[in-house]
Amino acid sequence: MSGFAEYEDYDAMGLAQLVADGAVTAAEVLDAAIARAEARTPALNAIVLPLYDHGRAAAAGDLPAGPLAGAPYLLKDLGAALAGTPTTGGSRFMADVVPGADSETVVRLKAAGMVLFGKTNTCEFGMSITCEPQFRGPTKNPWDATLAPGGSSGGAASAVAARIVPAAHASDGFGSIRVPASCCGLVGLKPTRGRNSFAPALGERTGGTVAEHCVSISVRDSAAILDATAGPAPGDPYYAPPPPRPFLDEIGTAPGILRIAFTYGGATGATTDAEHRRVLDETVAVLAGLGHVLEEVDPPISNDEMQDVFRTLMASNAAQTIRSHPTKGRLPEPGEVERVVALTAERGERVTGYEVFMAQARMHAAARRMAAFHDEWDILLTPGLGHMPPKLGWIDMMLDDADEYWDRVAAFSPFTVWFNETGQPAITLPVGVTQTGFPVSVHAVAPFADEATLFRLSAQLEAAMPWAQRKPPGLTAG
Repeated sequence: MSGFAEYEDYDAMGLAQLVADGAVTAAEVLDAAIARAEARTPALNAIVLPLYDHGRAAAAGDLPAGPLAGAPYLLKDLGAALAGTPTTGGSRFMADVVPGADSETVVRLKAAGMVLFGKTNTCEFGMSITCEPQFRGPTKNPWDATLAPGGSSGGAASAVAARIVPAAHASDGFGSIRVPASCCGLVGLKPTRGRNSFAPALGERTGGTVAEHCVSISVRDSAAILDATAGPAPGDPYYAPPPPRPFLDEIGTAPGILRIAFTYGGATGATTDAEHRRVLDETVAVLAGLGHVLEEVDPPISNDEMQDVFRTLMASNAAQTIRSHPTKGRLPEPGEVERVVALTAERGERVTGYEVFMAQARMHAAARRMAAFHDEWDILLTPGLGHMPPKLGWIDMMLDDADEYWDRVAAFSPFTVWFNETGQPAITLPVGVTQTGFPVSVHAVAPFADEATLFRLSAQLEAAMPWAQRKPPGLTAG
């Protein structure tokens, strides 16, 4: 397998199997990933911190047995701490933050034998659903370099879509896994609240709305990576109920006849464009053909209320994040953070504790309503996005009007944040394309702690509406 030209034909599990079979070494797999990173990163700005020596040392070591051992992997430069390397959160203000210990997610990824060899770009503090930080510069969408790649895990999604790696670490506080997955034609699962631990530094993030996981080419990679990372750590304030068996076992398991509600927004007040309505219609037709029971039903959600709750929590979180700098002990000077971050944090300084608790009470009330909704419906299906990815620069964190900025965010992705607030698992799947071949996604939501049903249904759709062979045109040779 000289030069390993077949690298891009495999997902992470496929690469790991080749390593386990002795068909190729982990070092050769990593070399193929690095070759693509060096060839494609200059045009995309997806990887902002190469860690090739770290990766080579891991690939040369003894790998554990397992479905991911030897697969190359990238970490988002936010949340996932790798001891001795900067974790900037896409911000000049945090550029000097170097954690002294691995986060629990990183500990578990290493234990699974994944080969970590770089960090990907993110918007400042993860406060956008594009990836255009002033600190590192914008990440480009491999499908169209003029369009937003989604965010905040935009570097991760760009790298996976460009086939630098088949999967990469990501996180999601209001759509930051699912939005870039939609923009870049990938699988993007936000797990259940408390499924993955934020140890050792945090108990929860942004009032419990944030979850860490990945973006990936295949559904089975998402399942295998969640098996590797899921579960509580000592001191966690809460955790999701453990699954009855590994998530990977759900791949290929028939989901049975599911009761699926679908919505275009309807009474929720959310809206979507014609492309996403068309692809949702196509998906509904495929699911009906597979024997599922489908009906157009709006969930008991008010988009305006969910957006308002989110803005209160995000403002408080922005202020908390800035004041939590481990060494500076001061507020940013002008120009150290982007304008929308500064304006949102200023609002957060004025938010009272009463308002935070009221926002959390409202989101938990929505979770109760959704739990009752799922007594009747196994799955809720929505459009992936409110509209197709905008041009770079439209969701601009240097706007002088923070309300206008957050209005643009809400219009682009109205559906995702609802389920950060309710804590439910939700996944975007790139089942459709436009006439020009650009990816279009649907968004599926399951009851709390029921990733198993999502994986079963997602794998069924992956077989019926396959996407793995779609790649952006014109990728630079690795």
